[in-house]
Amino acid sequence: MSDAATEPDKITGPTPDNALRAADKADEGPVLAADGTPLKRSLNRALRAQKLRALALIAPLLIFVLVSFIAPIGDMLFRSVENQIVSDTLPRTVRALETYDATSEEVPGDEVFEAAYYDVFYAAERKLHTRLGSRLNYEMTGASSLFRKSGRGLDDIGEVYLDQFEDLDENWDEARPWAELMGDPDWIAAQEAWDGESNMPEFELRADISEVLPRTAASYEIFARFMQDEEGDSPLEEEPWTVVHTALYQDLSERDVSGYSGPRADMLRAADELVASPDFETVSFRDAFEEIDEDWVTPEIWQTIKMYSPAYTSGYFLNSVDMQKTPEGPALRDEDERIYGLLFQRTMFMSLVITFSCILLGYPIAYLLSNLPASKANLLMILVLLPFWTSLLVRTSAWKVMLQQQGVINDVLVWLGMVADDGRLVMINNQFGTIVAMTHILLPFMILPMYSVMSTIPPSYVRAAKSLGATNWTTFWRVYFPQSVPGIGAGSILVFILSIGYYITPEIVGGTSGIFISNRIAYHISSSLNWGLAAALGSILLVVVLLLYWAYDRIVGIDNVKLGG
Repeated sequence: MSDAATEPDKITGPTPDNALRAADKADEGPVLAADGTPLKRSLNRALRAQKLRALALIAPLLIFVLVSFIAPIGDMLFRSVENQIVSDTLPRTVRALETYDATSEEVPGDEVFEAAYYDVFYAAERKLHTRLGSRLNYEMTGASSLFRKSGRGLDDIGEVYLDQFEDLDENWDEARPWAELMGDPDWIAAQEAWDGESNMPEFELRADISEVLPRTAASYEIFARFMQDEEGDSPLEEEPWTVVHTALYQDLSERDVSGYSGPRADMLRAADELVASPDFETVSFRDAFEEIDEDWVTPEIWQTIKMYSPAYTSGYFLNSVDMQKTPEGPALRDEDERIYGLLFQRTMFMSLVITFSCILLGYPIAYLLSNLPASKANLLMILVLLPFWTSLLVRTSAWKVMLQQQGVINDVLVWLGMVADDGRLVMINNQFGTIVAMTHILLPFMILPMYSVMSTIPPSYVRAAKSLGATNWTTFWRVYFPQSVPGIGAGSILVFILSIGYYITPEIVGGTSGIFISNRIAYHISSSLNWGLAAALGSILLVVVLLLYWAYDRIVGIDNVKLGG
Protein backbone atom coordinates (compact mmCIF):
# COMPACT_ATOMS: atom_id res chain seq x y z
CA MET A 1 0.00 0.00 0.00
CA SER A 2 1.36 3.48 -0.90
CA ASP A 3 2.38 6.18 1.54
CA ALA A 4 -0.61 8.26 0.51
CA ALA A 5 -2.92 5.45 1.50
CA THR A 6 -1.20 4.82 4.82
CA GLU A 7 -1.04 8.55 5.82
CA PRO A 8 -4.46 10.05 5.10
CA ASP A 9 -3.92 12.93 7.56
CA LYS A 10 -1.34 14.56 5.24
CA ILE A 11 -3.83 15.03 2.40
CA THR A 12 -4.26 18.82 1.77
CA GLY A 13 -6.58 18.86 -1.26
CA PRO A 14 -10.09 20.22 -1.30
CA THR A 15 -11.69 17.33 0.55
CA PRO A 16 -14.89 17.77 2.53
CA ASP A 17 -12.97 17.51 5.78
CA ASN A 18 -10.56 20.29 4.78
CA ALA A 19 -13.45 22.56 3.69
CA LEU A 20 -15.12 22.05 7.04
CA ARG A 21 -11.88 22.86 8.87
CA ALA A 22 -11.46 26.08 6.79
CA ALA A 23 -15.04 27.10 7.53
CA ASP A 24 -14.53 26.48 11.23
CA LYS A 25 -11.32 28.51 11.15
CA ALA A 26 -13.12 31.38 9.37
CA ASP A 27 -15.83 31.35 12.02
CA GLU A 28 -13.21 31.79 14.71
CA GLY A 29 -12.33 35.41 13.55
CA PRO A 30 -12.41 37.92 10.62
CA VAL A 31 -10.48 37.37 7.44
CA LEU A 32 -7.27 39.40 7.58
CA ALA A 33 -5.49 41.34 4.87
CA ALA A 34 -1.77 41.09 4.21
CA ASP A 35 -1.01 43.86 6.74
CA GLY A 36 -2.98 42.11 9.46
CA THR A 37 -6.06 44.39 9.42
CA PRO A 38 -9.51 42.87 8.87
CA LEU A 39 -10.18 42.48 5.17
CA LYS A 40 -13.60 44.13 5.39
CA ARG A 41 -12.20 47.23 7.10
CA SER A 42 -9.34 47.46 4.63
CA LEU A 43 -11.77 47.20 1.71
CA ASN A 44 -14.02 49.94 3.13
CA ARG A 45 -11.00 52.18 3.65
CA ALA A 46 -9.91 51.69 0.04
CA LEU A 47 -13.41 52.42 -1.27
CA ARG A 48 -13.64 55.54 0.90
CA ALA A 49 -10.30 56.81 -0.37
CA GLN A 50 -11.42 56.17 -3.95
CA LYS A 51 -14.63 58.14 -3.41
CA LEU A 52 -12.71 61.03 -1.86
CA ARG A 53 -10.35 61.16 -4.84
CA ALA A 54 -13.32 61.18 -7.21
CA LEU A 55 -14.97 63.95 -5.17
CA ALA A 56 -11.76 65.98 -5.21
CA LEU A 57 -11.69 65.74 -9.02
CA ILE A 58 -15.24 67.05 -9.43
CA ALA A 59 -15.11 69.51 -6.51
CA PRO A 60 -14.05 72.55 -8.63
CA LEU A 61 -16.88 71.92 -11.09
CA LEU A 62 -19.34 71.32 -8.25
CA ILE A 63 -18.35 74.57 -6.54
CA PHE A 64 -18.62 76.45 -9.82
CA VAL A 65 -22.13 75.08 -10.44
CA LEU A 66 -23.23 75.91 -6.91
CA VAL A 67 -21.89 79.47 -7.07
CA SER A 68 -22.89 80.34 -10.63
CA PHE A 69 -26.11 78.34 -11.06
CA ILE A 70 -27.71 76.95 -7.90
CA ALA A 71 -27.09 80.00 -5.69
CA PRO A 72 -28.54 82.53 -8.18
CA ILE A 73 -31.62 80.38 -8.69
CA GLY A 74 -32.07 80.09 -4.93
CA ASP A 75 -31.65 83.85 -4.54
CA MET A 76 -34.18 84.42 -7.33
CA LEU A 77 -36.73 82.16 -5.66
CA PHE A 78 -36.19 83.95 -2.34
CA ARG A 79 -36.57 87.42 -3.86
CA SER A 80 -39.88 86.41 -5.40
CA VAL A 81 -41.48 86.13 -1.93
CA GLU A 82 -39.22 88.32 0.25
CA ASN A 83 -40.88 91.50 1.53
CA GLN A 84 -39.07 92.45 4.71
CA ILE A 85 -38.50 96.09 3.79
CA VAL A 86 -41.97 97.15 4.97
CA SER A 87 -41.81 95.48 8.38
CA ASP A 88 -38.18 96.52 8.90
CA THR A 89 -38.74 100.17 7.93
CA LEU A 90 -42.16 100.69 9.55
CA PRO A 91 -42.12 98.38 12.60
CA ARG A 92 -44.30 100.60 14.83
CA THR A 93 -46.78 101.28 12.05
CA VAL A 94 -47.11 97.58 11.25
CA ARG A 95 -47.86 96.80 14.89
CA ALA A 96 -50.38 99.65 15.10
CA LEU A 97 -52.15 98.40 11.97
CA GLU A 98 -52.69 94.90 13.37
CA THR A 99 -56.13 95.89 14.67
CA TYR A 100 -57.00 97.97 11.61
CA ASP A 101 -59.78 96.58 9.42
CA ALA A 102 -58.52 97.09 5.88
CA THR A 103 -61.95 96.25 4.43
CA SER A 104 -63.69 99.04 6.29
CA GLU A 105 -62.71 101.75 3.78
CA GLU A 106 -61.91 104.01 6.73
CA VAL A 107 -58.73 105.81 7.74
CA PRO A 108 -57.01 104.28 10.81
CA GLY A 109 -56.87 106.01 14.18
CA ASP A 110 -54.44 108.58 15.56
CA GLU A 111 -52.17 105.92 17.06
CA VAL A 112 -51.32 104.71 13.55
CA PHE A 113 -50.41 108.23 12.42
CA GLU A 114 -48.25 108.64 15.51
CA ALA A 115 -46.41 105.38 14.79
CA ALA A 116 -45.99 106.34 11.14
CA TYR A 117 -44.51 109.69 12.17
CA TYR A 118 -41.70 108.07 14.12
CA ASP A 119 -41.09 105.32 11.54
CA VAL A 120 -40.99 107.62 8.53
CA PHE A 121 -38.81 110.16 10.35
CA TYR A 122 -36.21 107.54 11.30
CA ALA A 123 -36.36 106.04 7.81
CA ALA A 124 -35.77 109.47 6.28
CA GLU A 125 -32.68 110.01 8.44
CA ARG A 126 -31.36 106.63 7.30
CA LYS A 127 -32.28 107.38 3.67
CA LEU A 128 -34.58 104.33 3.60
CA HIS A 129 -37.92 106.05 3.03
CA THR A 130 -37.37 106.35 -0.73
CA ARG A 131 -36.62 102.62 -1.01
CA LEU A 132 -39.79 101.85 0.90
CA GLY A 133 -41.76 104.22 -1.31
CA SER A 134 -40.37 102.56 -4.43
CA ARG A 135 -41.40 99.15 -3.11
CA LEU A 136 -44.95 100.22 -2.32
CA ASN A 137 -45.19 102.15 -5.57
CA TYR A 138 -45.25 98.78 -7.38
CA GLU A 139 -48.57 98.14 -5.65
CA MET A 140 -49.99 101.65 -5.36
CA THR A 141 -49.12 104.35 -7.87
CA GLY A 142 -47.95 107.51 -6.13
CA ALA A 143 -46.55 105.86 -3.00
CA SER A 144 -42.99 106.75 -3.99
CA SER A 145 -43.64 110.50 -4.16
CA LEU A 146 -45.77 110.27 -1.03
CA PHE A 147 -42.91 108.93 1.09
CA ARG A 148 -40.40 111.26 -0.54
CA LYS A 149 -42.45 114.33 0.41
CA SER A 150 -43.11 112.98 3.89
CA GLY A 151 -39.42 112.48 4.55
CA ARG A 152 -38.93 116.21 4.07
CA GLY A 153 -42.17 117.44 5.65
CA LEU A 154 -42.32 115.57 8.95
CA ASP A 155 -39.46 117.63 10.33
CA ASP A 156 -41.89 120.53 10.65
CA ILE A 157 -43.76 118.79 13.48
CA GLY A 158 -40.70 118.66 15.68
CA GLU A 159 -39.78 122.22 14.72
CA VAL A 160 -42.99 123.44 16.36
CA TYR A 161 -41.99 121.90 19.70
CA LEU A 162 -38.28 122.73 19.34
CA ASP A 163 -39.00 126.43 18.84
CA GLN A 164 -41.14 126.61 21.99
CA PHE A 165 -38.67 124.66 24.13
CA GLU A 166 -35.79 126.78 22.80
CA ASP A 167 -37.65 130.00 23.62
CA LEU A 168 -37.94 128.73 27.18
CA ASP A 169 -34.32 127.60 27.48
CA GLU A 170 -31.67 127.58 24.76
CA ASN A 171 -30.20 124.41 26.28
CA TRP A 172 -32.99 122.42 24.66
CA ASP A 173 -31.25 122.93 21.31
CA GLU A 174 -27.76 122.15 22.58
CA ALA A 175 -25.98 118.81 22.43
CA ARG A 176 -24.38 118.78 25.88
CA PRO A 177 -27.52 119.28 28.03
CA TRP A 178 -29.34 116.55 26.14
CA ALA A 179 -26.40 114.16 26.56
CA GLU A 180 -26.29 114.87 30.32
CA LEU A 181 -30.05 114.36 30.62
CA MET A 182 -30.11 111.10 28.66
CA GLY A 183 -26.63 109.59 28.86
CA ASP A 184 -25.16 107.42 31.57
CA PRO A 185 -22.48 109.31 33.60
CA ASP A 186 -19.92 106.58 32.96
CA TRP A 187 -20.53 106.88 29.23
CA ILE A 188 -20.12 110.65 29.37
CA ALA A 189 -16.83 110.25 31.21
CA ALA A 190 -15.61 107.66 28.71
CA GLN A 191 -16.72 109.86 25.80
CA GLU A 192 -14.84 112.86 27.20
CA ALA A 193 -11.69 110.75 27.65
CA TRP A 194 -11.95 109.26 24.15
CA ASP A 195 -8.77 109.89 22.16
CA GLY A 196 -10.45 109.93 18.76
CA GLU A 197 -8.43 107.00 17.41
CA SER A 198 -9.82 103.95 19.26
CA ASN A 199 -13.42 102.81 18.97
CA MET A 200 -15.90 105.37 20.22
CA PRO A 201 -17.54 104.36 23.54
CA GLU A 202 -20.97 102.85 22.89
CA PHE A 203 -23.82 105.10 23.99
CA GLU A 204 -25.70 104.06 27.14
CA LEU A 205 -28.87 105.56 28.57
CA ARG A 206 -29.20 106.61 32.19
CA ALA A 207 -30.64 103.80 34.26
CA ASP A 208 -33.75 105.73 35.35
CA ILE A 209 -34.48 107.98 32.38
CA SER A 210 -36.48 105.37 30.46
CA GLU A 211 -39.01 105.29 33.30
CA VAL A 212 -39.30 109.07 33.47
CA LEU A 213 -39.30 109.85 29.73
CA PRO A 214 -39.84 106.56 27.82
CA ARG A 215 -40.56 108.01 24.37
CA THR A 216 -37.81 110.61 24.64
CA ALA A 217 -35.27 108.07 25.83
CA ALA A 218 -36.08 105.68 22.98
CA SER A 219 -35.88 108.45 20.36
CA TYR A 220 -32.66 109.89 21.75
CA GLU A 221 -31.02 106.47 21.89
CA ILE A 222 -31.83 105.90 18.22
CA PHE A 223 -30.37 109.31 17.42
CA ALA A 224 -27.22 108.77 19.50
CA ARG A 225 -26.47 105.33 18.11
CA PHE A 226 -27.06 106.56 14.56
CA MET A 227 -24.62 109.44 15.12
CA GLN A 228 -21.99 107.08 16.45
CA ASP A 229 -22.42 104.12 14.11
CA GLU A 230 -23.43 105.82 10.84
CA GLU A 231 -21.96 109.32 11.04
CA GLY A 232 -19.03 108.72 13.37
CA ASP A 233 -19.96 111.77 15.47
CA SER A 234 -20.32 112.11 19.21
CA PRO A 235 -23.77 112.83 20.69
CA LEU A 236 -21.97 115.24 23.02
CA GLU A 237 -21.38 117.48 20.01
CA GLU A 238 -24.52 116.99 17.88
CA GLU A 239 -27.95 118.49 18.55
CA PRO A 240 -30.68 115.83 18.61
CA TRP A 241 -33.24 115.38 15.86
CA THR A 242 -36.49 117.31 16.12
CA VAL A 243 -38.32 114.01 16.63
CA VAL A 244 -36.75 113.91 20.09
CA HIS A 245 -38.48 117.19 20.98
CA THR A 246 -41.78 115.76 19.77
CA ALA A 247 -41.25 112.73 22.00
CA LEU A 248 -40.39 115.04 24.91
CA TYR A 249 -43.68 116.89 24.50
CA GLN A 250 -45.63 113.63 24.50
CA ASP A 251 -43.89 112.36 27.61
CA LEU A 252 -44.34 115.63 29.51
CA SER A 253 -48.03 115.79 28.54
CA GLU A 254 -48.67 112.25 29.84
CA ARG A 255 -46.28 111.73 32.78
CA ASP A 256 -45.44 113.40 36.07
CA VAL A 257 -41.77 114.40 36.21
CA SER A 258 -41.92 116.37 39.45
CA GLY A 259 -40.09 113.58 41.27
CA TYR A 260 -37.12 113.60 38.92
CA SER A 261 -33.91 114.77 40.62
CA GLY A 262 -31.25 113.80 38.10
CA PRO A 263 -29.14 115.99 35.81
CA ARG A 264 -30.92 118.97 34.27
CA ALA A 265 -33.89 118.53 36.61
CA ASP A 266 -34.69 122.26 36.75
CA MET A 267 -34.65 122.49 32.95
CA LEU A 268 -36.97 119.50 32.68
CA ARG A 269 -39.45 120.79 35.30
CA ALA A 270 -39.59 124.17 33.54
CA ALA A 271 -40.38 122.43 30.27
CA ASP A 272 -43.10 120.45 32.07
CA GLU A 273 -44.73 123.69 33.22
CA LEU A 274 -44.50 125.04 29.68
CA VAL A 275 -46.29 122.02 28.22
CA ALA A 276 -49.03 122.32 30.84
CA SER A 277 -49.63 125.92 29.83
CA PRO A 278 -52.78 126.51 27.73
CA ASP A 279 -50.74 128.68 25.38
CA PHE A 280 -48.47 125.79 24.36
CA GLU A 281 -48.94 125.02 20.64
CA THR A 282 -49.46 121.39 19.67
CA VAL A 283 -49.68 119.59 16.35
CA SER A 284 -51.94 116.68 15.43
CA PHE A 285 -50.07 113.87 13.70
CA ARG A 286 -53.04 113.24 11.44
CA ASP A 287 -53.31 116.91 10.44
CA ALA A 288 -49.58 117.07 9.79
CA PHE A 289 -49.73 114.09 7.44
CA GLU A 290 -52.75 115.54 5.68
CA GLU A 291 -50.92 118.84 5.21
CA ILE A 292 -48.02 117.00 3.58
CA ASP A 293 -50.29 115.09 1.20
CA GLU A 294 -54.01 114.36 1.26
CA ASP A 295 -53.35 110.76 0.19
CA TRP A 296 -52.34 110.05 3.80
CA VAL A 297 -55.96 110.45 4.90
CA THR A 298 -57.28 107.98 2.32
CA PRO A 299 -57.59 104.27 3.15
CA GLU A 300 -55.63 103.05 0.08
CA ILE A 301 -52.14 103.77 1.43
CA TRP A 302 -52.88 102.15 4.79
CA GLN A 303 -54.48 99.14 3.14
CA THR A 304 -51.38 98.72 0.98
CA ILE A 305 -49.04 98.99 3.98
CA LYS A 306 -51.08 96.45 5.93
CA MET A 307 -51.34 93.99 3.03
CA TYR A 308 -47.59 94.08 2.43
CA SER A 309 -46.47 94.21 6.05
CA PRO A 310 -45.66 90.46 6.38
CA ALA A 311 -42.03 89.51 5.82
CA TYR A 312 -43.05 87.21 2.96
CA THR A 313 -45.70 87.90 0.35
CA SER A 314 -47.46 86.29 -2.56
CA GLY A 315 -47.95 89.68 -4.19
CA TYR A 316 -45.17 89.29 -6.73
CA PHE A 317 -46.54 85.97 -7.98
CA LEU A 318 -50.06 87.38 -8.10
CA ASN A 319 -48.83 90.28 -10.22
CA SER A 320 -47.06 87.78 -12.48
CA VAL A 321 -50.39 86.15 -13.34
CA ASP A 322 -52.29 89.44 -13.75
CA MET A 323 -53.77 89.37 -10.26
CA GLN A 324 -53.37 91.60 -7.22
CA LYS A 325 -53.79 91.55 -3.47
CA THR A 326 -56.87 93.32 -2.16
CA PRO A 327 -58.31 93.65 1.36
CA GLU A 328 -60.88 91.01 0.35
CA GLY A 329 -58.24 88.64 -1.09
CA PRO A 330 -56.60 87.97 -4.47
CA ALA A 331 -58.45 89.39 -7.47
CA LEU A 332 -57.89 89.74 -11.21
CA ARG A 333 -56.57 93.03 -12.48
CA ASP A 334 -58.59 95.18 -14.86
CA GLU A 335 -58.76 93.98 -18.43
CA ASP A 336 -56.43 96.69 -19.75
CA GLU A 337 -53.78 95.81 -17.10
CA ARG A 338 -53.44 92.11 -17.90
CA ILE A 339 -50.20 91.82 -19.83
CA TYR A 340 -48.22 88.94 -18.34
CA GLY A 341 -50.65 86.19 -19.31
CA LEU A 342 -50.49 87.40 -22.91
CA LEU A 343 -46.69 87.52 -22.78
CA PHE A 344 -46.45 83.98 -21.41
CA GLN A 345 -48.77 82.68 -24.14
CA ARG A 346 -46.85 84.54 -26.83
CA THR A 347 -43.53 83.26 -25.49
CA MET A 348 -44.69 79.63 -25.52
CA PHE A 349 -46.29 79.91 -28.96
CA MET A 350 -43.38 81.66 -30.64
CA SER A 351 -40.82 79.38 -29.02
CA LEU A 352 -42.67 76.36 -30.40
CA VAL A 353 -42.89 77.96 -33.86
CA ILE A 354 -39.16 78.72 -33.78
CA THR A 355 -38.40 75.16 -32.68
CA PHE A 356 -40.46 73.64 -35.51
CA SER A 357 -38.92 76.08 -38.00
CA CYS A 358 -35.47 74.97 -36.93
CA ILE A 359 -36.49 71.31 -37.33
CA LEU A 360 -37.84 71.88 -40.85
CA LEU A 361 -34.77 73.82 -41.95
CA GLY A 362 -32.16 71.91 -39.99
CA TYR A 363 -33.16 68.31 -40.71
CA PRO A 364 -32.33 68.36 -44.46
CA ILE A 365 -29.01 70.08 -43.73
CA ALA A 366 -28.07 67.56 -41.05
CA TYR A 367 -29.10 64.70 -43.35
CA LEU A 368 -26.97 66.09 -46.15
CA LEU A 369 -23.97 66.60 -43.87
CA SER A 370 -24.17 63.07 -42.49
CA ASN A 371 -24.32 61.48 -45.96
CA LEU A 372 -21.66 63.51 -47.75
CA PRO A 373 -17.98 62.56 -47.90
CA ALA A 374 -15.96 63.89 -44.99
CA SER A 375 -14.15 66.55 -47.05
CA LYS A 376 -17.37 68.11 -48.35
CA ALA A 377 -19.18 67.68 -45.02
CA ASN A 378 -16.43 69.56 -43.19
CA LEU A 379 -16.67 72.45 -45.66
CA LEU A 380 -20.41 72.72 -45.19
CA MET A 381 -20.02 72.41 -41.43
CA ILE A 382 -17.90 75.56 -41.50
CA LEU A 383 -20.85 77.37 -43.08
CA VAL A 384 -23.14 76.04 -40.32
CA LEU A 385 -20.76 77.26 -37.62
CA LEU A 386 -20.09 80.59 -39.31
CA PRO A 387 -22.86 82.43 -37.38
CA PHE A 388 -21.12 81.54 -34.12
CA TRP A 389 -18.16 83.62 -35.24
CA THR A 390 -20.30 86.71 -35.61
CA SER A 391 -21.65 88.79 -32.74
CA LEU A 392 -25.27 88.12 -31.79
CA LEU A 393 -25.96 91.84 -31.86
CA VAL A 394 -24.50 92.14 -35.36
CA ARG A 395 -26.59 89.24 -36.69
CA THR A 396 -29.76 90.67 -35.18
CA SER A 397 -29.04 94.15 -36.49
CA ALA A 398 -28.42 92.68 -39.95
CA TRP A 399 -31.90 91.16 -39.94
CA LYS A 400 -33.32 94.51 -38.91
CA VAL A 401 -31.72 96.06 -41.99
CA MET A 402 -32.88 93.27 -44.30
CA LEU A 403 -36.47 93.00 -43.07
CA GLN A 404 -37.47 96.66 -42.88
CA GLN A 405 -39.80 98.09 -45.51
CA GLN A 406 -36.94 99.85 -47.28
CA GLY A 407 -34.64 96.89 -46.71
CA VAL A 408 -32.95 94.40 -48.99
CA ILE A 409 -35.73 91.81 -49.10
CA ASN A 410 -38.47 94.29 -49.91
CA ASP A 411 -36.27 95.93 -52.55
CA VAL A 412 -35.68 92.59 -54.24
CA LEU A 413 -39.39 91.71 -54.15
CA VAL A 414 -40.26 95.08 -55.68
CA TRP A 415 -37.57 94.65 -58.35
CA LEU A 416 -38.96 91.20 -59.22
CA GLY A 417 -42.46 92.65 -59.40
CA MET A 418 -43.79 90.36 -56.71
CA VAL A 419 -45.02 93.29 -54.58
CA ALA A 420 -45.89 96.86 -55.44
CA ASP A 421 -43.69 99.69 -54.28
CA ASP A 422 -46.50 101.12 -52.18
CA GLY A 423 -47.37 97.69 -50.79
CA ARG A 424 -44.09 96.69 -49.26
CA LEU A 425 -44.28 93.90 -46.68
CA VAL A 426 -44.14 94.70 -42.97
CA MET A 427 -41.66 92.13 -41.68
CA ILE A 428 -40.05 93.99 -38.78
CA ASN A 429 -41.22 95.00 -35.30
CA ASN A 430 -43.66 92.11 -35.20
CA GLN A 431 -43.77 88.38 -34.51
CA PHE A 432 -42.62 87.49 -38.03
CA GLY A 433 -39.38 89.41 -37.62
CA THR A 434 -38.70 87.76 -34.27
CA ILE A 435 -39.33 84.27 -35.64
CA VAL A 436 -37.11 84.80 -38.69
CA ALA A 437 -34.20 86.31 -36.77
CA MET A 438 -34.31 83.78 -33.93
CA THR A 439 -34.65 80.83 -36.31
CA HIS A 440 -31.47 81.95 -38.04
CA ILE A 441 -29.66 82.42 -34.72
CA LEU A 442 -30.76 79.11 -33.15
CA LEU A 443 -30.56 76.94 -36.27
CA PRO A 444 -27.00 75.67 -35.55
CA PHE A 445 -28.18 74.44 -32.14
CA MET A 446 -30.66 72.20 -33.98
CA ILE A 447 -28.33 71.04 -36.77
CA LEU A 448 -25.42 69.94 -34.60
CA PRO A 449 -27.33 67.46 -32.35
CA MET A 450 -29.19 65.99 -35.35
CA TYR A 451 -25.95 65.68 -37.34
CA SER A 452 -24.14 63.97 -34.48
CA VAL A 453 -26.92 61.36 -34.23
CA MET A 454 -27.38 60.88 -37.98
CA SER A 455 -23.65 60.33 -38.48
CA THR A 456 -23.88 57.24 -36.25
CA ILE A 457 -26.72 55.60 -38.22
CA PRO A 458 -25.17 52.67 -40.19
CA PRO A 459 -25.73 53.07 -43.98
CA SER A 460 -26.13 49.30 -44.17
CA TYR A 461 -29.61 49.60 -42.62
CA VAL A 462 -30.81 51.71 -45.54
CA ARG A 463 -29.22 49.40 -48.10
CA ALA A 464 -30.77 46.37 -46.41
CA ALA A 465 -34.24 47.95 -46.51
CA LYS A 466 -33.89 48.78 -50.20
CA SER A 467 -32.62 45.29 -50.97
CA LEU A 468 -35.81 43.94 -49.41
CA GLY A 469 -37.91 45.98 -51.82
CA ALA A 470 -38.64 49.13 -49.80
CA THR A 471 -39.06 52.39 -51.70
CA ASN A 472 -36.93 55.42 -50.93
CA TRP A 473 -39.74 56.99 -48.90
CA THR A 474 -40.49 53.81 -46.99
CA THR A 475 -36.80 53.32 -46.25
CA PHE A 476 -36.50 56.83 -44.92
CA TRP A 477 -39.72 56.86 -42.90
CA ARG A 478 -39.57 53.34 -41.49
CA VAL A 479 -35.82 52.85 -41.06
CA TYR A 480 -33.84 56.11 -41.09
CA PHE A 481 -36.18 58.62 -39.46
CA PRO A 482 -36.90 56.62 -36.27
CA GLN A 483 -33.16 56.38 -35.62
CA SER A 484 -32.77 60.16 -36.04
CA VAL A 485 -35.54 61.02 -33.54
CA PRO A 486 -33.13 61.21 -30.56
CA GLY A 487 -31.22 63.96 -32.37
CA ILE A 488 -34.44 65.82 -33.10
CA GLY A 489 -35.38 65.55 -29.44
CA ALA A 490 -32.03 66.86 -28.23
CA GLY A 491 -32.09 69.77 -30.68
CA SER A 492 -35.71 70.61 -29.86
CA ILE A 493 -35.07 70.81 -26.14
CA LEU A 494 -31.97 72.90 -26.70
CA VAL A 495 -33.63 75.35 -29.11
CA PHE A 496 -36.86 75.64 -27.13
CA ILE A 497 -35.15 76.38 -23.81
CA LEU A 498 -32.82 78.89 -25.45
CA SER A 499 -35.64 80.62 -27.30
CA ILE A 500 -37.89 81.26 -24.29
CA GLY A 501 -35.00 82.98 -22.53
CA TYR A 502 -33.94 85.26 -25.40
CA TYR A 503 -34.55 88.97 -24.98
CA ILE A 504 -31.95 90.82 -27.09
CA THR A 505 -33.28 89.66 -30.46
CA PRO A 506 -37.00 90.22 -29.66
CA GLU A 507 -36.11 93.62 -28.22
CA ILE A 508 -34.43 94.72 -31.47
CA VAL A 509 -36.72 93.20 -34.10
CA GLY A 510 -39.87 92.30 -32.17
CA GLY A 511 -41.48 95.67 -31.51
CA THR A 512 -44.51 95.63 -29.24
CA SER A 513 -46.07 92.44 -30.63
CA GLY A 514 -42.92 90.33 -30.89
CA ILE A 515 -41.35 90.63 -27.45
CA PHE A 516 -41.11 87.74 -24.99
CA ILE A 517 -41.71 87.51 -21.26
CA SER A 518 -37.93 87.59 -20.89
CA ASN A 519 -37.96 91.18 -22.19
CA ARG A 520 -40.26 92.13 -19.34
CA ILE A 521 -38.00 90.37 -16.86
CA ALA A 522 -35.01 92.29 -18.20
CA TYR A 523 -37.00 95.53 -17.94
CA HIS A 524 -37.83 94.97 -14.27
CA ILE A 525 -34.23 94.08 -13.46
CA SER A 526 -32.53 96.95 -15.28
CA SER A 527 -35.10 99.75 -15.52
CA SER A 528 -37.93 99.56 -13.00
CA LEU A 529 -35.70 97.75 -10.45
CA ASN A 530 -38.66 95.63 -9.38
CA TRP A 531 -36.48 92.61 -8.71
CA GLY A 532 -39.21 90.82 -6.79
CA LEU A 533 -41.57 90.81 -9.77
CA ALA A 534 -38.70 89.87 -12.11
CA ALA A 535 -37.82 86.97 -9.79
CA ALA A 536 -41.45 85.81 -9.70
CA LEU A 537 -41.72 85.93 -13.50
CA GLY A 538 -38.44 84.03 -13.79
CA SER A 539 -39.62 81.44 -11.28
CA ILE A 540 -42.85 80.87 -13.21
CA LEU A 541 -40.86 80.55 -16.44
CA LEU A 542 -38.57 78.01 -14.74
CA VAL A 543 -41.56 75.98 -13.54
CA VAL A 544 -43.09 76.05 -17.05
CA VAL A 545 -39.84 74.75 -18.55
CA LEU A 546 -39.64 71.96 -15.97
CA LEU A 547 -43.25 70.98 -16.62
CA LEU A 548 -42.65 70.86 -20.37
CA TYR A 549 -39.50 68.84 -19.75
CA TRP A 550 -41.51 66.41 -17.60
CA ALA A 551 -44.23 66.18 -20.28
CA TYR A 552 -41.61 65.51 -22.96
CA ASP A 553 -40.13 62.77 -20.81
CA ARG A 554 -43.56 61.18 -20.34
CA ILE A 555 -44.46 61.34 -24.04
CA VAL A 556 -41.16 60.77 -25.82
CA GLY A 557 -38.82 59.66 -23.07
CA ILE A 558 -35.74 61.61 -22.13
CA ASP A 559 -33.66 58.43 -22.44
CA ASN A 560 -34.21 58.61 -26.19
CA VAL A 561 -32.52 62.00 -26.40
CA LYS A 562 -28.95 61.73 -27.62
CA LEU A 563 -26.22 64.08 -28.70
CA GLY A 564 -24.45 61.38 -30.64
CA GLY A 565 -22.54 58.17 -29.94
